[in-house]
Amino acid sequence: MLISSHKSADYSLICTYIITNSPIICKRIANNRFGNSLKLSKMSTTPLCLSDASQIQSIYTIFKPFLEKRCSIMKKKLWFWRLFSRRVLVILALIIQACFLYYIVSSGSQFSRWFSSTLTLLSLIAVLYIVSRKDKGAFKTTWVFLILSFPLFGGLLYFLFLLQTNSKITKQRIQAARSKSAPLYLIDSNDYQLATEHIGAAASQISYLQNYAGFPIYSDSSAKYLSPGEEVFDALLQALEQAETYIFLEFFIVEEGIMWNSILELLKKKAAQGVKVRVMYDDIGCFLLLPKDYPKQLEAFGIECVKFNPFRSFLTVRQNNRDHRKIVVIDGVTAFTGGFNLADEYINAKEKFGHWKDSGVQINGKAAWSFTLMFLEMWQIASGCDEDFSQYLPDFTNDTKNEGFVQPYADSPMDHENVGEHVYLQILNHAQDYVYICTPYLIVDDSMLSALCLAAKSGIDVRIITPQRWDKWPIHVTTRSYYRDLLKAGVKVYEYSGGFMHAKTFVSDDHTATVGTVNLDFRSMYLHYECGALIFNSQTIGELKEDFLKTMEICHPITEQDCHPNLLLRLFQDILRLFAPIM
Repeated sequence: MLISSHKSADYSLICTYIITNSPIICKRIANNRFGNSLKLSKMSTTPLCLSDASQIQSIYTIFKPFLEKRCSIMKKKLWFWRLFSRRVLVILALIIQACFLYYIVSSGSQFSRWFSSTLTLLSLIAVLYIVSRKDKGAFKTTWVFLILSFPLFGGLLYFLFLLQTNSKITKQRIQAARSKSAPLYLIDSNDYQLATEHIGAAASQISYLQNYAGFPIYSDSSAKYLSPGEEVFDALLQALEQAETYIFLEFFIVEEGIMWNSILELLKKKAAQGVKVRVMYDDIGCFLLLPKDYPKQLEAFGIECVKFNPFRSFLTVRQNNRDHRKIVVIDGVTAFTGGFNLADEYINAKEKFGHWKDSGVQINGKAAWSFTLMFLEMWQIASGCDEDFSQYLPDFTNDTKNEGFVQPYADSPMDHENVGEHVYLQILNHAQDYVYICTPYLIVDDSMLSALCLAAKSGIDVRIITPQRWDKWPIHVTTRSYYRDLLKAGVKVYEYSGGFMHAKTFVSDDHTATVGTVNLDFRSMYLHYECGALIFNSQTIGELKEDFLKTMEICHPITEQDCHPNLLLRLFQDILRLFAPIM
């Protein structure tokens, strides 16, 4: 295509590109706007000479919206292919490694026989180690079954899994961060005595979290229950607008869309105003959602960003433990947590599995400082940034009106202390009247199942809401396999008919509740980093109870007749139950 010389070469190139790639649109616009002054007939095959700079300017102006849209589409396609190529390379690398191991074993060479014998011996050692180890019985049963079923690779798989959940480097980083933050959690030593005086029934639970797990209880704090996700989103935007010093965000999933883009615009604005903004997301949670260089993109806006535990395509350690926490901290005096992530389905801007029922809690006052320290610990672990945490301690002279007590808590798979599970167990064990539970998954070990059944057998009104529509079919089938035992014990089970139940809440006896990120499944309680807020004697507890009872109105009550599947499905459920600990 020929282009005569003129002062506006850029316009010419743009018009040439548009005309070449969009002849039909160009012809229509040119005929409507320029008549015969610009000959565009047969433009898809005939060279076009543009000599009039004013005509070029006019065409450029007309096509500018189209060009911007075209560039946006091209940018999205480029992002997709970069993302896709990364995922393909990761999958190929894993497949190559697996094929290489299989080739070594099956080649029939002397080395192959020696290697196979070594793997078999490794499997035997693994079984002996599993049996002698202090661990959950369900984990032991699953791994022993796997190793005996696949004696060559079973032991190797187990030790790789063990290494991933017991990284010395990660443990050292966690210990260093934790030892630095531990003295800073306690703001007022009188809060513990004040809380135990007012909440005598929960004194042992408060003591466990504060004196053993290291998470104090706070007065001068308020909690506001938010459900569904749309309410969380509105409250979050309002709170972010008020930020003056710093904003910290830590999430499992971040995906571009209405929710995240709206938040991001606010973060850009605040960063430009001098507010310190930090974003941390889990790399596996965002593996198919964000490009590899997304932290650099955010840094261009003045936003600090790190990926937690970046995924690698090789059989390396530390890949199994993910950051499942959801934390927003604003100036150390306001915090959010709950089941919501930063993606459109959580606010029902995009339908994925019907109506998405989620929940969150907004914490104001001294208890928000606990979430600040939780974030700073994880930030140091992920980024390697060693800084003085006390510099972020806010001024609490303007105390928040005391509306009960709030005790935030966090859980780590590296300390062998299952804080999230223990919070749930203690609520069940201390209940006198009722326990109402919302959870997207119900895949538990014998201790949690026994606690749920024992509470119901003891006359406690135990009710559980799970989703009727599923996001992962094997998980949903496994969840339903627990219904039989629960119903026989007197637990009432309901399935949310409106869509997908994603909230993780317990409420009990009108004086105790928790909202957080911990699902009733093995991964949340034993393998992931989690967090939550335990709330006592607050009006928020009544709001949780009321929301649960309203939600029940659109739920399907499960009966024993619903729990008698055909023989094949029952067998499949039993097999899935066997593998539940590693789902």
